[in-house]
Amino acid sequence: MGRNIWRIALIVGVVAVSAAMLYFTPFNLGLDLKGGVHVVLEAQQRERAVTAEDMQGALTIIERRVNALGVSEPVIQRQGSHRIIVQLPGIHDQQQAVDTIGKTALLEFKDPFGRTVLTGANLKGVQLGTDRFGRPAIDLEFDREGTERFADMTIRYQGQITQILLDGEILQEVMINEPILEGKAQITGSFTLDEARNYVILFQEGALPIPMKIMEIRNVGPTLGQDSVSTSFRAGTVGVLLVLAFMAFYYKAPGLVADLALVLYVVIALGVLSGMNAVLTLPGIAGFILSIGMAVDANVLIFERIKEEAASGKRLHSAVQAGFKRAFGTILDSNITTLISAAVLFYLGTGAIKGFAVTLAVGILTSMFTAVFVTRVLLEAMVNRFHERMARDLGVQGVAK
Repeated sequence: MGRNIWRIALIVGVVAVSAAMLYFTPFNLGLDLKGGVHVVLEAQQRERAVTAEDMQGALTIIERRVNALGVSEPVIQRQGSHRIIVQLPGIHDQQQAVDTIGKTALLEFKDPFGRTVLTGANLKGVQLGTDRFGRPAIDLEFDREGTERFADMTIRYQGQITQILLDGEILQEVMINEPILEGKAQITGSFTLDEARNYVILFQEGALPIPMKIMEIRNVGPTLGQDSVSTSFRAGTVGVLLVLAFMAFYYKAPGLVADLALVLYVVIALGVLSGMNAVLTLPGIAGFILSIGMAVDANVLIFERIKEEAASGKRLHSAVQAGFKRAFGTILDSNITTLISAAVLFYLGTGAIKGFAVTLAVGILTSMFTAVFVTRVLLEAMVNRFHERMARDLGVQGVAK
């Protein structure tokens, strides 16, 4: 009895935590459901031809810039040999997208004669700061070589004006009042907080190895997404109700146990996804609905094994235990192969495909818990309390307890 109470308490606790996560942590929506900005960038050939290494370097830096923005499940991928596609869910400010991902971000410090003394490659650290008036600013720290060059410039050109340029445009003109030897500088100006933060991201992640030109930028509206969410929700609801009705009709009382386990599965799986800050996309919804079917399949397999064990002459309690034991190996093998497929999709896929893989994997792992543990606890409790009814519904009347 004490063991059953502990197991039931564990189930209640898991469900309660999952429900709390689901309530307090709303889902993030992907570009197909929430809308956002779609950008196409193309590499520009200058002195030399654009190489595959250039494109991979640009892709890596753009990924780091986008990740620093905190965008949920962006899509960043190559298109052909010279283009990169970037999709930013939840961002509708096209200028913000341009400023963050479209700039080459070549930072240059020039002497009074227009010669480049050092670049952003000489930066050791960049962080958001404030000037002496409390306005947003960018604090810079140079590496050893940069410190030496910067010190030499401030000593040599004391009392003259130097320039700080970003992608060839003057970011700030500075009067050198005194030598700066400690390798630190500050860029000030009439920046807003968001502008200063974007500059910090650009300088931290470094310049793109090649100039990128924005070939297309457009806002993707959420109207289609809202329709898709409604349609998917209706389809999922109808599918779940049909599955619940079938289980209750075919297996009767054991089917109702499976139905309850399935409802708990939905709560737990959604709670886990919500707690992971997973992004909901249409493929993700499809993956979740698919995992529901797999969760029911596990219960069907278990019930059929129990029937076989009971029909062979075992007591009902022993039949339940043996049925779960026999079914476990098959369920485990099936789920492992599906998990491997989900892992491959996550590793090789991008954006929405990764979302499908994540929801499918979470659904599979959750179904293992609900089918093997939750269903077993509930079924054993029902067998203890309603032995004759459970024996009859499993088609093994007259089997000893």
